[in-house]
Order: sequence, then C-alpha cells, then structure tokens
Amino acid sequence: MIEITSLPVKRGNVPLRVARGHFATNHSHINYYIDITYPKTRLSEAQAAARDLVATFKNDTPVDTILCLDGTSVIGTCLAQELTKSGFRSVNAHNTIYVVEPEYNSNSQMIFRDNIQPMIRNKHVLILMASCTTGYTANKGIEAVGYYGGEAVGIAAIYRAVDEINGHPVRSIYSVKDIPDYASYDYKECPYCKKGRRIDALVNSHGYSWL
Repeated sequence: MIEITSLPVKRGNVPLRVARGHFATNHSHINYYIDITYPKTRLSEAQAAARDLVATFKNDTPVDTILCLDGTSVIGTCLAQELTKSGFRSVNAHNTIYVVEPEYNSNSQMIFRDNIQPMIRNKHVLILMASCTTGYTANKGIEAVGYYGGEAVGIAAIYRAVDEINGHPVRSIYSVKDIPDYASYDYKECPYCKKGRRIDALVNSHGYSWL
C-alpha cells in the first residue's frame, strides 16, 4: 500500500495529504498523489475548504453555477453557501447558485442533459476541481461550459500545479509552492519509467488502485 501523510503545511482545517511515488493518471505520470478524499467526503473539511477557497476570489465576480468535477459536489454545496454569505452576486432569475455535475459520453466528453442545460446556458460558471495539475480536465470543463452557452468565470481547486488555464486563473488552497518537487510527465518522457521503476498505483479523481 502507498503511505499517505500530511505535509507540515496547513490552511485552516484542511491538511495537505500526499503520498510520494510513481503514479499513473489517464494522461500523465506524477511523483505525488494528492489525497483529497476527506475534503470531498467529510463535511467539516468540505466546509473548511469552501471557506478557504472563497477567500481567494473577489466578490465582484458573479457566480450562478458551480460545476463540480472530480466528485467535489459536497465541497461545491458548501462553496455555494459561502459565496452567498460573502455577498457574491448571482445574476440568474432565481438569485441563487446551482450546483451541478457533468455526465460523460462514450468519448469522455462532458455533456449536460436537457433539464440541466438551463443551469449552464447564459450563466456564469465556476469550475470546481479536487486538483488541477496538467489543466487537461479543467480545459475540458471550460470547453463544455462554452459549448452549452455558459461563461466560465474561474477555476477553483484544493491543489494546483498550474496558475492559469486558457486565460482563467486557477484559485486554490494549496499550490505547487507547497510541494516544490512535484512533477508531472508525459508517459513517454517519464524518468521513472526510463529507469525501469514500476508504477506504484493508478490514480484518478476517485482515488488510487495499488499495483
């Protein structure tokens, strides 16, 4: 099993839990697995994460909808509450914030059914992620929001390794500055693979599978 530890950095009540090793995602190899399990599933940590994330945004940005990727709907619900309390504007007719998740088709494209599309169309959409490392998933979210007639107004994540995706700043609680030796590689250029080191685990938004 991989060993998950908390790094000696902390924002509020959200510890940064990681495991170091050789991990494979769907589109890269990484040397750290960022464990976001508890903020995604434990209410107290989800609330703390939401409070910390709100502090990174200016309340002159209207937010109508939060698009929750990576299984972040619990955090998204808490974030909607914090945004409302903090005076963020909502310009939709109901003066509230929608919290939605995408569906994926057979080509791994994000889609929204007819009943969800009104919550995207002509709405200011904040994209929420567990972690934003390569920007690949965030970019898919931006494209999906635009395709369905919405406007992406920002990206929020617990952890980020990039500062910007297609002109959209990535706001986060933790960043690559908290893990200076974090690295992401194309699988063809992975130095661990070139040295013959086996992959420790397969990782995705749901967690990890030990090999």
